[in-house]
Amino acid sequence: MLIRRRVDFERRMRRLPPLTLAIVGVLAAIFLVEVGLEVLDSPEALLLAGALAREAVLAGEWWRVVTAIFLHGGVDHIVGNAVALFVLGMVCEHAFGRVQFAFLFVASGIAGSIVSTLSSPGPSVGASGAIFGLQGAAIVLFRVHRERLLVRDRRIGLVLIVWAVYSIAQGVVTPYIDNGAHLGGLLGGILIARRLHPVVLEPPPDQVRVRIRRQGWATLAVLVAAAVGWLLR
Repeated sequence: MLIRRRVDFERRMRRLPPLTLAIVGVLAAIFLVEVGLEVLDSPEALLLAGALAREAVLAGEWWRVVTAIFLHGGVDHIVGNAVALFVLGMVCEHAFGRVQFAFLFVASGIAGSIVSTLSSPGPSVGASGAIFGLQGAAIVLFRVHRERLLVRDRRIGLVLIVWAVYSIAQGVVTPYIDNGAHLGGLLGGILIARRLHPVVLEPPPDQVRVRIRRQGWATLAVLVAAAVGWLLR
């Protein structure tokens, strides 16, 4: 009988994951622009910046389901998301590789935006839907491959549980933050993760590499299209 060796998940995991840090940097830079342009002062300004709003999306401004992911409603909002993104990004970028991680982040964010649009008129903003998607993907990874993965630092799970409770509480008491996006992102991440290849366990075969490249191009195409839609609004 073939016995597979358990893989130490944290071995060779980068403590400074490059794509995760790049996304955190982009979110922080955009938030500074929001503050400088006084976007947070009114719902109208936030909508003009690209916030999610049901009426606007149904009117054809579909790009808001993407742009809203990169906006935030306050200092607590951006700081909490940045910390959680760093931790979960470290996990998911290591587990799935940069291309699949980028696809997971954007697709989960869009799933969160769609559920948010269905459940709330808006406006709402934030990357927490995408981050809940990363958490859902991490749950699937460690559940499906629990016999093959060795995780030494159990504190990560506690940190993420605390963040999830904090984010949901923010969604109850803070304007512009929508728990519908949290639920949609989580469900999206769980579903998407089942189609991702865990590169931490083994290199992807040729046919999977082709699929990963397609995911990368699809992610880039969505981001570019949303940016063009925002510019031409």
